[in-house]
Amino acid sequence: MFSKKQSDNSSNFWISYADLMAGLLFVFILLIGAIVSKSIILKSNLHDKEDRLTEISQKLKNKESNLEAIKVSLSKTKNEISENKKLISSKDAHLRETQKTLALKKEEIDKLNKMLLEENTKRDLLNNKIVIVQNLLNETKKEKDSFKKELKDYQGKVIVLSNQITDANQTVQAKDQELLKLLNALDEKETKYDGLIEKLQSQKAKIKSLTGIKLKVIAALKEELGDKVAIDRNSGSLRVSSNILFDKGSATLKEGAKVELKKVFEEYIGTLVTNPKIKPHLDKIIIEGHTDSDGGYLYNLDLSQRRAFAVMNYLLSLDFAKEHHIEPLMIASGRAYLDAINVNGKEDKEASRRIEIKFRLKNEDAMHEIEKVLDAE
Repeated sequence: MFSKKQSDNSSNFWISYADLMAGLLFVFILLIGAIVSKSIILKSNLHDKEDRLTEISQKLKNKESNLEAIKVSLSKTKNEISENKKLISSKDAHLRETQKTLALKKEEIDKLNKMLLEENTKRDLLNNKIVIVQNLLNETKKEKDSFKKELKDYQGKVIVLSNQITDANQTVQAKDQELLKLLNALDEKETKYDGLIEKLQSQKAKIKSLTGIKLKVIAALKEELGDKVAIDRNSGSLRVSSNILFDKGSATLKEGAKVELKKVFEEYIGTLVTNPKIKPHLDKIIIEGHTDSDGGYLYNLDLSQRRAFAVMNYLLSLDFAKEHHIEPLMIASGRAYLDAINVNGKEDKEASRRIEIKFRLKNEDAMHEIEKVLDAE
């Protein structure tokens, strides 16, 4: 009776022990899964953070928030690892207690073996029980060895994870320093950029004032001439029809046109060389000959050049031109039909045949190019 009771108690004990070990193993598996999941989430967050560093100028505030979140997550993970280490320590203590219990049970088994030897009538039964108990011990030993191996593997994984967390912390700190450097550099660039913009605006205003010189000259020319001579309102040039000055195909001035040409010339050129608002800026006075598109280009180019030269030669012969030393300012140029006048998409041949007297200001070409750049901006 005593033997049967001992056997039942022993069986219940090993069953309870086996259930306990299985429960502990399941708990460890859950803990490992949770830590691995945390590690994957942490790596994903770090990867996202590295990708977003390329968008610093647009998402600085979001990046700082993400960094804080990662730091909090790392802190929580460290706490969880610390708690897991405490749990492992507790399990080790429990395992040592179990080993002590096994040692005591082994002593009891030795006593039972002695009792079985003394009782020949119960030898076979006791031997069978001993074999069963030994098998249980072997299985328990195997389970214990397996548990130790799993525990060792788990400890290794915990160390690896701890190293990864340390590396992640170092990476985050390095990224924080890089971010701070980028922010400082960005502030410096913004300050320089503001200074450049302010300087550019100042220079642009000065250039605008220079490019407005021609408009001021044209306005002064119109004010001086009034209704005496009609000039182009955009360029300030004076146009005289070739039909009035020359016969068809000729480059010889008509005698009847010289008086009118002299009067217009003295009014127009006189204003240019005597008006204090215009004279300081005056560079050249240009006599341009223009034809219509009838005939070849070279023929018209030669004709327009000869007509422009004939007008300039006559004007330079006037006492007015000699008195005001106009000769160094005068230039004759033939344009053929390159600047023909079109009305509603069709050439106005009579208007195209003309002599234009125009002026050019000092640095006008440069100012014109600058004005085009400013208008383009």
